[in-house]
Amino acid sequence: MTNITHKQPKKLKWTTRAVAIIIGAMVTAYGLEAVLIPNNVSDGGVTGLSIAGSQLFGLPLGVLIAVLNIPFVFLGYKQIGKSFAIFSVIGIASLAVGTIVMHHVPTIIEGDTLLITVVGGIIIGFGMGLALRNGGALDGIDMLAVLLSRKLPFGTSDLILFLNMFVFIVVSTVFGLQGAILSGIAYFIASKVIHIVETGLSGSKTFKIITNQPEIMVDTIRNRLGRGATYNLVEGGYSNEQFKEITCVINRLEESKMKEIINEIDENAFVIVYDVAEVKGGNFRKHDIH
Repeated sequence: MTNITHKQPKKLKWTTRAVAIIIGAMVTAYGLEAVLIPNNVSDGGVTGLSIAGSQLFGLPLGVLIAVLNIPFVFLGYKQIGKSFAIFSVIGIASLAVGTIVMHHVPTIIEGDTLLITVVGGIIIGFGMGLALRNGGALDGIDMLAVLLSRKLPFGTSDLILFLNMFVFIVVSTVFGLQGAILSGIAYFIASKVIHIVETGLSGSKTFKIITNQPEIMVDTIRNRLGRGATYNLVEGGYSNEQFKEITCVINRLEESKMKEIINEIDENAFVIVYDVAEVKGGNFRKHDIH
């Protein structure tokens, strides 16, 4: 009985994730077929190559998306894991079917190039971000970049940029230079939307602070922001002097207030700020401020 009840929530979770990925794929397909492609604008990655191939050879876009992504799904299985590969197959198959089903949907925007890139980028970015947030991918070029980064002296982001430059060169042979430039802009907007969908609108930031008044700083952060903080003992590499390093996680809306507090207490404090992809557990929940 215990095993059955344990398997049911897991099965429900997988089903929910699969449905979310399918929805994301359909949204992406709609953005391609109703906004970008009718206006001679493409996407990046394998989808961009598929669009170019479809225009050049007259093959169905959905067929090319499915076929060209096969080796990348295999890479995902080898490099990331079985569940990621399964969810990616669901997403890519749904995107392929979605482009076929929505091939004749009415174009919602025509003529205004700026509006086309913005709206198209937002729509496909939302769809791809929804898929990634639920453990799947709709395009295989990121998997190739991860693999190459382990074998070449370049970072993943640099390789993604390089690979997509190649894609947009191919796109320019089909849609012309203007189409390639607009495709690049739409891809850039989509990448930003993907990040927002994955991390949420608010997001989180970590502040690491070294100050000569750590206790006052922590008390003020707690009283004004309702946030807790932790101490780490660190030692200066030159002076060998020991310091209390403060670590505090806040949401983006509180960033300006945090900087105001730091400057007020110790304008010479050493501060490092970086984005946090996800926060779980502990006592991260914000305390009420009265």
